[in-house]
Amino acid sequence: MILRRANDRGYADHGWLRSRHTFSFADYFDPDHMGFRSLRVINEDRVRGGAGFGTHPHRNMEIISYVLSGAMAHKDSMGNGAVMHPGDVQRMSAGTGVLHSEFNHSSSEELHFLQIWIEPQQHGIAPSYEQKAFPAQERQGQWRLVVSQEGRDGSVSVNQDVNLYAGLFDAGEQAKSPALRHAWLQMARGEAEVNGQRLSAGDAAAFQPGEPIEVVGIEASEILLFDLA
Repeated sequence: MILRRANDRGYADHGWLRSRHTFSFADYFDPDHMGFRSLRVINEDRVRGGAGFGTHPHRNMEIISYVLSGAMAHKDSMGNGAVMHPGDVQRMSAGTGVLHSEFNHSSSEELHFLQIWIEPQQHGIAPSYEQKAFPAQERQGQWRLVVSQEGRDGSVSVNQDVNLYAGLFDAGEQAKSPALRHAWLQMARGEAEVNGQRLSAGDAAAFQPGEPIEVVGIEASEILLFDLA
């Protein structure tokens, strides 16, 4: 298990946006942290009320949004418009090109979310969009598949051989991972013990294929677990 501590991440403060970069992004460059397998970006973003990302383009990238608190308003050039809340997972396949915007839906409360980029398996596909809600009871004390290539078990589909699981763990709750290939665990909030190591919000860990992963909650925590080819 290789740890990536929260305070070692890149940081940007734009006033309206405070962002932590797990991997190299924008003005933050670290040749030792360019991504992990097809996982290219994990940004932890905090957006102040009434602010957001204006309309901007993307191409050939799988973009996943995961809201931790607050609400996010999404609009894109495909005609989609939606508001995301905690427990919602959104996937946008940029493909041949798409324009979109993401704004804090509230004028006063902070929006806290994770923006995840995954390199696509196929380039040049038609842009597409999908959003689903995963109730807390489906994630509590267990791993719930929320993203997969085939969209199996009610998960959001993605153009890459990736499985993404989400779990909520209160103090004392524990779970072992399913059989994984290359795994990346991202602490979204709270604290948990992972294979005997104490991890806090923003910390992450990388695992070799087949390495067992056991999580025990220390305090109410939310964790994402990536299974990557």
